[in-house]
Amino acid sequence: MWTLPNQITLFRIILIPIFLIIFYLPLSWSHFGAFAIFWLAAVSDILDGYLARKLNQSSAFGAFIDPVADKLMVVAALVMIVHDYQTWLVAIPAIIMIAREVFISALREFMSSRGKRDVIAVSNMGKYKTAAQMLGIMGLIWRPDYDIPLVYFYFPHVILNYASYAFYFIATILTISTLIDYFKAAWPELKANT
Repeated sequence: MWTLPNQITLFRIILIPIFLIIFYLPLSWSHFGAFAIFWLAAVSDILDGYLARKLNQSSAFGAFIDPVADKLMVVAALVMIVHDYQTWLVAIPAIIMIAREVFISALREFMSSRGKRDVIAVSNMGKYKTAAQMLGIMGLIWRPDYDIPLVYFYFPHVILNYASYAFYFIATILTISTLIDYFKAAWPELKANT
């Protein structure tokens, strides 16, 4: 159970309160600091999956805790940016993304109970959704117009802000699209009589 990939996953969960505390600190670099921690969590997610396959250390506990860690970090970040921006342009996509995670988790549990979890396994579109979501959330956390003035010389903060919103809205579209795809795949089981 305490394999290296699982330890990295648990480390990601430990990062969540640190991420939130740093974001709300009254410091000029708090947004960038929170962005850096979220980036570290995203990289650790890639790393633990890679190591589990490379070291042949996949486990039932890892299969359970990895998506939990991902969802906890993403939901914490979405709630945080909704509070920070206080605009429907951020809030509505966040509600859609959180609702999708709850729905898909319940759907996967249901399909597992029917012995057909593979029917709604993670698709390539789901991976694209996750990538766009992470990039969008990271940019919205950072808000480079707030701090780190050195970035202005290399890459104008306005471009970063527009890119963040673009990835966030692409993620929202893919969130809805993949939700529909998973629902269609599970529909034969959902409408079954037994």
